[in-house]
Amino acid sequence: MKTIDTEVLVIGAGPAGLTAAALLARHKVPAITITKYNGTANSPRAHITNQRTVEVFRDLGIEDKLVAIAMPQKLMGTQVYATSFAGKEIARMMTWGAGTVRQPDYEAASPSSMCNAPQHLMEPLLLDAAKANGAEVRLRTELLRISQDADYVHAVVRENATGTEYDIRARYAIGCDGGRSLVGEQIGFEYSGRAGIGQALSVWLEADLTRYTAHRSGALFVVCLPGHESWLSVWPCVKPWTEWNPLFIQHDYLPADATEEAVLRLVRESIGDPSIDVKIKNISPWQINHVVAAQYRKGRVFIAGDAAHRHPPTNGLGTNTSIQDSYNLVWKLALVLQGKAGEALLDTYSAERQPVGQQVVNRAIKSLNDMAPFAEALEVGPEQTSEQGWASINGLFADTEKGAARREALFKSLDVQEGQFNALGVELGQRYEAGAVISDGTPFPAYTRDPDLYYHPTTHPGAYLPHVWLERDRHRISTIDLAGKGAFSVITGIGGQDWLNAAAEVSKERGVPIKGYSVGFRQEYDDVLGEWMRVREIEDHGCLLVRPDGFIANDSTFKGHAG
Repeated sequence: MKTIDTEVLVIGAGPAGLTAAALLARHKVPAITITKYNGTANSPRAHITNQRTVEVFRDLGIEDKLVAIAMPQKLMGTQVYATSFAGKEIARMMTWGAGTVRQPDYEAASPSSMCNAPQHLMEPLLLDAAKANGAEVRLRTELLRISQDADYVHAVVRENATGTEYDIRARYAIGCDGGRSLVGEQIGFEYSGRAGIGQALSVWLEADLTRYTAHRSGALFVVCLPGHESWLSVWPCVKPWTEWNPLFIQHDYLPADATEEAVLRLVRESIGDPSIDVKIKNISPWQINHVVAAQYRKGRVFIAGDAAHRHPPTNGLGTNTSIQDSYNLVWKLALVLQGKAGEALLDTYSAERQPVGQQVVNRAIKSLNDMAPFAEALEVGPEQTSEQGWASINGLFADTEKGAARREALFKSLDVQEGQFNALGVELGQRYEAGAVISDGTPFPAYTRDPDLYYHPTTHPGAYLPHVWLERDRHRISTIDLAGKGAFSVITGIGGQDWLNAAAEVSKERGVPIKGYSVGFRQEYDDVLGEWMRVREIEDHGCLLVRPDGFIANDSTFKGHAG
């Protein structure tokens, strides 16, 4: 059997795999990415794209392309709960950083805005970026077997078009092969949690619902059908306002093998306007899981994305976490393979990302359970008749003491759902307690507000570099743009020239790219509003060492390490 050698084998070309492919190619690391499919995603699937992920696209130089294919944040915010699109509106809430209360938090947290980017439109951008960087991506190439020894990973693959089998021998492998990961199974990764805790059905369809949604536009529309077995469905918008990807919880009324006729009937009931033309494009059954790997590395094999963590789509964290897994791992692999860092650096991937995966899985399940108070306030459920369901809805608006109490309970239930739809702290606030960071000997600053709802910027080692707008040559630039591009960054201020000199010297001696920046009043990167001074947590002549993935590795407490 023919053997092909490479440094890194990436199995799977979804968001995690394609991000890894693009970044490995940018680092000039020889790699092969394989996928058994003919191309990228063939349906919308995931769509909520948070600011940290947009920042990864920004680092890859394709943020503008992402924005061009996505629903912008300004259209994402109004979340409507109604008996159907054409029916009675029950409630609204402002989500994804929209509205006067939360919008300032989101704008202050990042130079990039979140957006609604369906996966079938996002993945081609990553594939193009990978190829532009010189990546080798082999479509229709399926993994059959994978094993490892002390020196290599061995993968037997098959070209599906010809049936040809061959071996790929790699120094390392990254399993990005989804929720039924063959890599996870054959390499022996251990998982905790429960799989199959529920079944659901996603339907990709075309229906022009502009008249019902343009004036109250949001990324999601929630339909509550009174007196119906499938009483609750969530409708992500794929393309304003003509493409949708609703998801329905499966049950006897809508089984896993539901016919298109049955699905279409439910879709029409949920729209509530028989004059609307509906075209079903795809029907996809899927499983609700609550699973996370105990470790993300075993020997020479790593897992990322759904191969490592599997959870419901609540909070919109799946694709975001997957892309950020690869963003964490690849720069470490590059340094080790280039002989610029020791093997132990690779252990920090699991140490840093596994707790994030655990947090995300738990938060997604909690958000799913947080829907219960809404259902209780609505007093609608699958066991009711249509008459009973409508009586409950009408009672919600009644001029009675019970109606008033139910309305109060309804809006309290929406407050609970803030943890799903405005969880800026979960989206942006990851903190690495252990890993590729050097502690300054102090604990992280205490949270002053709910850590799930609010992002708490800090420059403590293990935190992500805070965003502040600076000015250089009359142009505005974010501190975020001082990090990334595959390089470490040293950020100092007035009186910090010795740090910049030391960074240049170390970069030259070790062959590790380190960029130096002077940030402060009237420095090259001018802190014109004094906002960096307020958030930096170091003195003018202090220093931050920022990793290629934007996380802070060290601060100026360790001044003796400058050389």
